[in-house]
Amino acid sequence: MVEDGGNGALANIQSADEWLLHAQELVPVAVEKARQIKGFPGRWKMIISKLEQIPSHLSDLSSHPCFSKNALCREQLQAVSKTLKEAIELAELCVKEKYEGKLRMQSDLDALSGKLDLNLHDCGLLIKTGVLGEATLPLSVAGSSTDAEATTHGNTRELLARLQIGHLEAKHKALDSLVEAMKEDEKNVLAVMGRSNIAALVQLLTATSPRIREKTVTVICSLAESGSCENWLVSEGVLPPLIRLVESGSTVGKEKATISLQRLSMSAEMARAIVGHGGVRPLIEICQTGDSVSQAAAACTLKNISAVPEVRQMLAEEGIVSVMIKLLDCGILLGSKEYAAECLQNLTASNENLRRSVVSEGGIRSLLAYLDGPLPQESAVGALRNLVGSVSEEVLISLGFFPRLVHVLKAGSLGAQQAAASALCRVCTSAEMKKLVGEAGCTPLLIKLLEAKPNSVREVAAQAISSLVTLPQNCREVKRDDKSVPNLVQLLDPSPQNTAKKYAVACLASLSPSKKCKKLMISYGAIGYLKKLSEMDIPGARKLLERLERGRLRSFFSRK
Repeated sequence: MVEDGGNGALANIQSADEWLLHAQELVPVAVEKARQIKGFPGRWKMIISKLEQIPSHLSDLSSHPCFSKNALCREQLQAVSKTLKEAIELAELCVKEKYEGKLRMQSDLDALSGKLDLNLHDCGLLIKTGVLGEATLPLSVAGSSTDAEATTHGNTRELLARLQIGHLEAKHKALDSLVEAMKEDEKNVLAVMGRSNIAALVQLLTATSPRIREKTVTVICSLAESGSCENWLVSEGVLPPLIRLVESGSTVGKEKATISLQRLSMSAEMARAIVGHGGVRPLIEICQTGDSVSQAAAACTLKNISAVPEVRQMLAEEGIVSVMIKLLDCGILLGSKEYAAECLQNLTASNENLRRSVVSEGGIRSLLAYLDGPLPQESAVGALRNLVGSVSEEVLISLGFFPRLVHVLKAGSLGAQQAAASALCRVCTSAEMKKLVGEAGCTPLLIKLLEAKPNSVREVAAQAISSLVTLPQNCREVKRDDKSVPNLVQLLDPSPQNTAKKYAVACLASLSPSKKCKKLMISYGAIGYLKKLSEMDIPGARKLLERLERGRLRSFFSRK
């Protein structure tokens, strides 16, 4: 708002109705004096046009039922009155031709025209925002908790309205108050935040003052992280100014803008929009030069973007592969490294050119080194699983691939263990590789993984074992493990949810020449399962069933 200068004490005493009357009296005086002027005809004609619009705006404002209760109305009327008074003073100077210079007067008239525009805009906005019916003067005595909440909401709406009304310095003050309000009670602010308030904040992101931009992006960041305003933010055009702040903002501005983009990039549609607005290059720069928090946020944003298949090639052209590999090696925060690994997993999911690019940049070595940590994560193992088919067996062996997978199967998260088992399935394409996997100690760890709760984990573990047992020495190791047959028989369950049954049949078929294993299969109920699986035409089930039934029959006669 435009403050009333030296009349501050008077302004606090006078009511909105009195200020309305005062403004209504000033309008005809200002118009009459303006029409008497002969100089500056173009400028005064425009000023008169704007002065003539004021009465209807004042009428709209005063006709609202809550007009007299609203502090914003009173302040707005003070601002209008001050502008009208200035118009009268300038008109008198022009009539008497007692001004300092023509250029100075032209500048003053242009400033007056701008103030009238602002007054007309703000009067209209007060009606449009609906704030007049919601924000009232503070209550002198606190009522019930419901009344107190309503008052708080009203005060918050008034504060949000101030972001849209008045000159830049007034908006700056309102922004300071909003930052404090969000620190104290973010939930209350979010509860009353409307689209027009979002639009006002987005406009402030492009303010000339760096301090205003920094405070605004702090609020925007909180809104983005709340998860309740993403669509409004994007539809009101928040992405371009956020990307500009990532490029050239202050340290705090860059950090908050990057975190905002991180949250907004979680949907594929938003991720595409960030790419379309040129956001990839600035985010890559932050990964290379930013502080720890900004670096992690930028890496996460790029990871989110890389989940969209059609933009992956463009990301590669911007140099993302080498940047993510460097983050794996030298990321400041552990989170940055994890996001880099996830990004590489996404990039290598379905594009052979990108796989070759990661391999040529030394990505396999960096991913394996990252797995040496105490809790190896799924993303790095998943990226390696995508890459094993793009390098020779000799390279994998020389880089220590199998000892790392053993470490993952022992110490990794369940998702990482599943990815490791899947990688083993892909790499066991020759007798030599199967031999090395068995010698590395993977077999007992895979057998233990058959006990995992998620069906998908059990399935990939059974698949890996079914491949390994085709080699005699691995088959002997599986036979020696007391848990192998019981765990595999449990996976003969014919229910549709159990997708491991065909691999379990294959594993047990390899073990069935052993009398000990055959007896165990029968004792754990394999025949009942296999009868159902035979009816379902599961490959190998009928043959295994016949072998077990023959064995049971021979055992029966031998006892006779």
